Amino acid sequence: MRFYSVSGSAAQQRTDCAIVGLYESGALSHAAAQLDSALGGRIARLVKRRDLRGKAGATMLLDVDGGPCQRVLVVGLGKKDEFGRRQYRKAVQAAATALGKTGTRDAVSYISSEPVADTDAYYRGRLAAEAVSAALYRIPAIRSARRPTAPALRSFGVAVPDKDQKSDAELGLEHGRGIAAGASLTRDLANLPANVCTPTYLAKQARELARQYRAVRVEVLDERELRRLKMGSFLSVTAGTEEPARLIVLRYQGAAAAQPPVALVGKGVTFDSGGISLKQPVGMDEMKFDMTGAASVLGAIKAAAELELPLNLVGVVPACENLPSGRATKPGDIVHSMSGQTIEVINTDAEGRLILCDALTYVRKFRPAIVLDIATLTGACVVALGAHTTAVMSNEDDLAAEITAAGRRADDRAWHMPMGEEYHEMLKSNFADFANSCGREAGAITAACFLAKFTDGLRWAHLDIAGTAYVTGAQKGSTGRPVPLLMDFLIHRCRK
Repeated sequence: MRFYSVSGSAAQQRTDCAIVGLYESGALSHAAAQLDSALGGRIARLVKRRDLRGKAGATMLLDVDGGPCQRVLVVGLGKKDEFGRRQYRKAVQAAATALGKTGTRDAVSYISSEPVADTDAYYRGRLAAEAVSAALYRIPAIRSARRPTAPALRSFGVAVPDKDQKSDAELGLEHGRGIAAGASLTRDLANLPANVCTPTYLAKQARELARQYRAVRVEVLDERELRRLKMGSFLSVTAGTEEPARLIVLRYQGAAAAQPPVALVGKGVTFDSGGISLKQPVGMDEMKFDMTGAASVLGAIKAAAELELPLNLVGVVPACENLPSGRATKPGDIVHSMSGQTIEVINTDAEGRLILCDALTYVRKFRPAIVLDIATLTGACVVALGAHTTAVMSNEDDLAAEITAAGRRADDRAWHMPMGEEYHEMLKSNFADFANSCGREAGAITAACFLAKFTDGLRWAHLDIAGTAYVTGAQKGSTGRPVPLLMDFLIHRCRK
């Protein structure tokens, strides 16, 4: 997909399709009014007849005889005084979805020339590129029948009200394109079935990134090396499966080697049955998404390499399966972590923290400036925040604030949750240094408190994406989150 910016009147710009807006009040956007005048009042007549009502995300495609464009797509923008980032993204994505069902090859969106609260030309361009890419994304389905025809749309322009804003819009489009490429990789990996996307497959995809980008290097550690490193906690999770575990280490160098990297640690449980603490059958098919933290790390590394960000990144992915067998770890077992601390396994379905804790210990060798771990860690997070907001817990309030601010800018929102001493007390064990689980109350917070025991001296934050990583039900699929949030966080670090 080629993205570009334009300025000037909608009545003069040549394109296959001009995308304009209509507010719920019946007010036409500025570009819609320009085109309406050129069309002899056709759009206004449709509004008067109530064929067009401006409901957010609603679309109507009009054929146009003559003039600079062949079609006009009118998109509902909702209430004018509420038109912000989320409404803007929804409108652009609705437009791209509608055009994806037509033969349109080029389109220009004039929605970006409308006032959008708390944005500038850069973010209007970036959010547009992300929204169009998300709308045109196709799940890598494994079917015997031929796959559906790809959308015809090949280029997409965004309009700016002033030509002086074109460079900012084009930078936003370029960043949005790179972020979308990373999010698409994340979605591809997470959407694959667990019999395809195994720990070995994840390692293969990491090596492919290194082949694609000169700035990326990859190292993959096998179980023999994990035993040598004394990663007993990680290995306890994979004890019940025949599929070998892997620790995948990616390094992106976009700055001087002496610059401390940002470390991204992603949970990579490619299928989670719960182990001996077996999950309920309903919804267990969705446990292929339990490696979305890992997929997000690969997606962020890809996006950073696409954009050639001037910083260093380290991605650490502990990848394994969690299955029951005669060799599987049992509730009540005690395991030794790489840090030397012992853990009483109360619940084998609280496995993500058991692999992440050893990865957090391992990542210290890179002397990172910041460590972010990303994981579909707890059902409790879904109960607390639903499917809309990622939970953030950190040992530093300023870092948590940076992450939540990035989420607001990227329209990939996060919420800072507490980690008080009272929650740490809940993980006490009579038999080990601490337990891996303490029941349902405050489950997302106590999971973060567990991880915090391995982060002394690190600037660390934990992102629980259990609710935001994928959509459940009949239309289940990966969302690509939180790649936009991570990339906004990294881009802003480059600007400091």
